[in-house]
Amino acid sequence: MASRNYKLLIFDWDGTLSDSVSRIATCIQLAATDHQLPVPSFDQAANIIGLGLSEAVNQLFPTADKQLVAEVSRSYSAHYRLKDSGPSDFFPHVLSVLEQLKSNNYLLAVATGKSRAGLDRALAASELENLFHSSRCADETASKPNPLMLEELLEQFKLNPDQALMVGDTEYDMAMAVNMGMPRLAVSYGAHEASRLLQYQPVACMGCFSEIINHL
Repeated sequence: MASRNYKLLIFDWDGTLSDSVSRIATCIQLAATDHQLPVPSFDQAANIIGLGLSEAVNQLFPTADKQLVAEVSRSYSAHYRLKDSGPSDFFPHVLSVLEQLKSNNYLLAVATGKSRAGLDRALAASELENLFHSSRCADETASKPNPLMLEELLEQFKLNPDQALMVGDTEYDMAMAVNMGMPRLAVSYGAHEASRLLQYQPVACMGCFSEIINHL
């Protein structure tokens, strides 16, 4: 499927680069409690990681009206900011491998369900603003699995889908890449189990981020 003539490597953030699944799930549960909603289990909360915030709240609480979705979203954001005051916790080898990839002249980008404010805050706290060549967030394009994020990144760098690789930990990442006709590489240590990711026929499913070198 993949030409391996990749020029652009596109990474999901939460669950792929940042070890933030537990933090996100906990904040979702706290937001539900704030509004007297049924508290989702950890697995239910983790399952929506990767979606835009409004889409995630809608999926967890399908009977919520627009106002309640907005209120729960604000509560989640407030809880997350309190727990997100320092540098991000990255999975093993992430930072060193990203630096290596950049030194090898790959273009690096982020495509995330985070808000622009949330991603910028995370990049600044970890002093990584200059590591990535570009990024797209759900609140400025469209939520995964809509491929608009990828389409915009390809347009920015004047590349075809087979010249880029999407790396992610959820079905939403994999489906977004499929919808774009883009090769994809799954990671098994994030929010969704490997069995869910393999149905999208990724190049591989990595158990450690450093394995990406073997698939380029």
